[in-house]
Amino acid sequence: MYVCSNCGQESAKWIGKCPACGQWNTFKEIKVADTRKTVAATSAAAQAGHQLRQNKVLRLRDISSHDDPRIDMHDQELNRVLGGGLVPGSIVLLGGEPGIGKSTLSLQTMLQLTDKRVLYVSGEESAHQLKMRAERLTAASPTAGPRSDEEEENFLILCENSLEAIFEHIKEVQPELVVIDSIQTIATEDVESSAGSIAQVRECASALLRFAKTSGVPVILIGHITKEGTLAGPKILEHIVDTVIQFEGDQHYMYRILRSIKNRFGSTSELGIYEMQQTGLRQVSNPSELLLTEDHDGLSGIAISSAIEGVRPFLVETQALVSSAAYGTPQRSATGFDQRRLNMLLAVLEKRVGFKLMQKDVFLNIAGGLRVTDMAMDLSVIAAVLSSNVDTPIEEGWCMAGEVGLSGEVRPVARIEQRISEAAKLGFHHIIIPKYNLTGLNRKKFQIELVPVRKVEEALRALFG
Repeated sequence: MYVCSNCGQESAKWIGKCPACGQWNTFKEIKVADTRKTVAATSAAAQAGHQLRQNKVLRLRDISSHDDPRIDMHDQELNRVLGGGLVPGSIVLLGGEPGIGKSTLSLQTMLQLTDKRVLYVSGEESAHQLKMRAERLTAASPTAGPRSDEEEENFLILCENSLEAIFEHIKEVQPELVVIDSIQTIATEDVESSAGSIAQVRECASALLRFAKTSGVPVILIGHITKEGTLAGPKILEHIVDTVIQFEGDQHYMYRILRSIKNRFGSTSELGIYEMQQTGLRQVSNPSELLLTEDHDGLSGIAISSAIEGVRPFLVETQALVSSAAYGTPQRSATGFDQRRLNMLLAVLEKRVGFKLMQKDVFLNIAGGLRVTDMAMDLSVIAAVLSSNVDTPIEEGWCMAGEVGLSGEVRPVARIEQRISEAAKLGFHHIIIPKYNLTGLNRKKFQIELVPVRKVEEALRALFG
C-alpha cells in the first residue's frame, strides 16, 4: 500500500496530493506484513511480558480509579515534564535533533535508577562506547558514590537491531524498564524493508506498544528528527505513544529545553531546562539567573519580562533593534517570538501610541535561545522596541508583565503573584502590571513596588517619563 509520510494516510494507489493533510509527493510505497507473521509477532511481544493482562468488558463504575504509583526518575526536570514521573505500562517517545543530547539524557537518567532493573537497547552505539560514556557521566556526578554490585547488575546493556532478538532478551532478563535507542534502527523480520522505513518504524512501534500495555513495563523510545523539525517516521508513531517529548535547543547555546508535545498522563505546558556541560546535562532549577545577562546598564532595546511557561515563572530578557530600512520594504524578524504577534504589536504602537515605524527595520530576539509563547511578553516587546527606537535605555531594576490588546489597553494576565514573587526574588524593585490584576492583591506582602497601568501609554510614560 501507499502511506503518507506526513500524516499516515493510507491509500491503495499512489496519489500526488494527500487528501488528509494537503502535502504533495509524500506518499511512499510500503510492503504490508503478512497477517500470520503479525499475529506471531504479537504473541512474541506478549510472551515477553511479565504477567499478561486479560482484557474483558467492564462497566465504567466497576473500574478502579486509583492511579498506579509513578516511577521516580530522580530528575526533577524530567519528572515535571512527564507529569510527576513515569507511568508503569506507558510508552514515551523522546525526539530531538542529532547531537542535542538525547542519548546522554536517557543514559544519565537510567544510571540514577539504581532501584529498577533497566534494559538499555542501543542500535547505534557499541557496548564499549556506552561504557565509556557511562563512566564519564558517573564520575562527573557530584552525588555519585561507589556503585554496589547489585546496582551494577540492575543496569543491562544490549546492542541489537532485531526486534525478535530484543523480545527474546526481554523474556530472559525480565526488566522493569526498557529504553530503545533509537526506534529508527530497529527492524523486524515481518517487513521486507530496511530499518528506518515507514513500515519498519510502524510495525516495531506497534509491537513495543503491545508489550508495554500487556506487561506493565514502561518503554522509552528515542526518535530522530527530520530536516523540517518533525519526528521521523509515520505520523502514526506520535499517535500510538502515550507521551511525546521534544528535546530542543541551539547547539551554539548551552541550554537545552525538554518540552512535552503530547501527554496522556499530565500537562503539555510544562518544560524542563538543562545546561549542557562537558560532564553531561545539569538541571537548571532557577532558569531566571541564567537567562538574564549580568550587566546591560546603559544599553537600549532591552526589557525584562516576567513570563510563565506551564506553572513555572522565570524572567526573560527581550532584545530589540530598530533601524532605518536600507531597502524599499522594511524587515520584520523575530527569534523565539511569534512573528505575527510582533506585527500586531508594531501596528498598535503606530496606531494607538503614535510612533512611526512604517519605514523602520525591526528585529526581535529572546535571549538565551528560548522560545516563549506567554502573552504577558507583549509589554516587554513594545518597551524594548520603543527603547531601541528612541535609543534610550530602560532604567535598571524594572521588569513588566502584561498582554496588549488591539485598542492599546493592557489586559490582565494569569498567576500574577508568582510573576511578582519571581521578580522580587531576583532583586527587581519595580514591576509594571495590568491595573485589573490589582483586584484582591495584597501589596504589602511583596518586597517590590507595583506599577499598575491601563494603557500602553501609561506603561511607556512610567518607563521613559
